[in-house]
Amino acid sequence: MSKRTKILLAALIAVIIIGLAVGLGVGLTVGGGNDDGDGNSGDDSGPTGPAATSGPRPTGVWQPAVNASWQIILQAPIELSSDATSVTPDVEIYDIDLFTNDQEVFDTLRRLGKKIICYFSAGSYEPGRPDSGNFADSDKGKELDGWPGEHWLNLSSENVRNIMQKRIQLAHDKGCDAIDPDNVDGYNNDNGLDLTPDDSVAFMEYLSSVSLPLNLSMGLKNAGDIIDHVLNITHFSVNEQCVQYAECEQFSAYINDTKPVFHIEYPDDVTSLSTDKRNGYCEDQGDAAYSNNFSTVLKNMNLDGYVDYCSGMSATTPLNTTGLS
Repeated sequence: MSKRTKILLAALIAVIIIGLAVGLGVGLTVGGGNDDGDGNSGDDSGPTGPAATSGPRPTGVWQPAVNASWQIILQAPIELSSDATSVTPDVEIYDIDLFTNDQEVFDTLRRLGKKIICYFSAGSYEPGRPDSGNFADSDKGKELDGWPGEHWLNLSSENVRNIMQKRIQLAHDKGCDAIDPDNVDGYNNDNGLDLTPDDSVAFMEYLSSVSLPLNLSMGLKNAGDIIDHVLNITHFSVNEQCVQYAECEQFSAYINDTKPVFHIEYPDDVTSLSTDKRNGYCEDQGDAAYSNNFSTVLKNMNLDGYVDYCSGMSATTPLNTTGLS
């Protein structure tokens, strides 16, 4: 055998050995270490209760800023013509009813550069909504205290979830930037359905799974007990009366996570507040401790067009009260 032939043969053998080594390494990488990868080995049991959410924040949706200015109106639709050049008050965000406001209101608010949070009740049945007839009797629990005809809902019901999926789709179609799903804290009330915090966490996760692909951000309404478990899938808090109940510290977790708390208090004399009374709701002390950087509005309980701010400014948004009983 010539010297040239020996060299070529040695080179060929080296290539074969290297190829075998690479193939073996790839095989070990792909096939090895599957105890945590494919779920077919190890302990497959999931958590028995809510677990703190971890991982990156949702992306591709609007994230409102801490201290953002806002107005919330649920009593009646806004009176706003398609050629309006302004809206009162001139704040960044409007939280309005998904159903009662017509498309013209949504289009005009967007044209005026406002962000829109769309309110609907996700955890309760309300009579008189366009889709109220779609709820089954088996979906409903006890009446909400103080709200005749309104019932807590079974958050695990497939029918309830399908109805909420359609409501979120409607929010997207109307041009909302975010959703404000109310009454997700049935566990904290006499609901007649044995609802638990786990049910609310799972329900919020479902709502998130529907809203995120539609580029809608989502808030947590009250429900302070589950904040740690849904903070990473929600973009803001909508809180009622944390000063009245001295529980603002619980909701300050959103501020610490660089997300706003849209905070509402309901003073009896909201249209004639003294400076001292306003400061009691707005200064970061006493019952209002930990409310620093909350976006606070002072409202009538019926959430009409009147709003008072910590700055001392007040305003009234014109409403279309035609047919309002």
